[in-house]
Amino acid sequence: MKKQTYVLRVSCPGRVGIVAAIGNFMADRGCFITQLNQFDDLDSGRFFSTIEFVFEGQKQPSVEQMRAAFEVTALRFDMEWEIYDTTQLTKVLVMVSKYDHCLRDLIYRQATGELYIDIPVIVSNHEDLRPMAEQAGIEYIHLPVTKDNKAQQEERLLEIMESTGSELIVLARYMQILSESMCQKLAGRCINIHHSFLPGFKGVKPYNQAYERGVKLIGATAHYVTGDLDEGPIIEQMVMRVSHAHNPQHLIQVGRDLEAQTLARAVKYHVQHRVYQNGLRTVVF
Repeated sequence: MKKQTYVLRVSCPGRVGIVAAIGNFMADRGCFITQLNQFDDLDSGRFFSTIEFVFEGQKQPSVEQMRAAFEVTALRFDMEWEIYDTTQLTKVLVMVSKYDHCLRDLIYRQATGELYIDIPVIVSNHEDLRPMAEQAGIEYIHLPVTKDNKAQQEERLLEIMESTGSELIVLARYMQILSESMCQKLAGRCINIHHSFLPGFKGVKPYNQAYERGVKLIGATAHYVTGDLDEGPIIEQMVMRVSHAHNPQHLIQVGRDLEAQTLARAVKYHVQHRVYQNGLRTVVF
């Protein structure tokens, strides 16, 4: 029988003795470390680590007891930290507009268990994807947005997030820009996906623009949302080579696949507690 796995997530100023202190804490409580990832960023002077572990001892402490006990070590090294029970599904609120490929992919990966998430609600500024949500048995809330009701609808979104217990918002091709104040409230808890080309194309019909410029690479970028449009800390990126034989429709098809895969990877890394914000960058284990 597979043992229950837990995750200790740590970020703190880098100094001598951190790994030893964590290892001793684990050993003293009968914990067997199954995986340890660590990174010292010499530029920022910060240490990052994700430790997966199981209990080997006969008497297994609760997560609450582990948290209380680790507080002493955390204070010693000025840590930002948390201990997670990996059996707990992360509740994810998904936002969409009219494009369905990213939403369809997330629903499928949730159903197959590839993504260990629970989508309690889908929020959209259009009604187009309601049938897809209802088919999957997921509540669908229509929140149309105008410049006059934007602030009101964002407050409603926060209420929905709280009432459903959602820990993460995923913008699965949601074609509205969140306000600066909303981005601040959701810092580190909201992931967006967008096309990224070399060179980059903004505005309408980016794939047509890419075709006109004869690009040889197209791609997608998943990142945390900030007040700077499409410039938040990057979690995952994917690219694919294309050629002169790809017309705009071909580019759209390739782009859809890349967007769905890139977003799914970013969500997976986040819910597995493997992503750390490090200034404008991220550390991803």
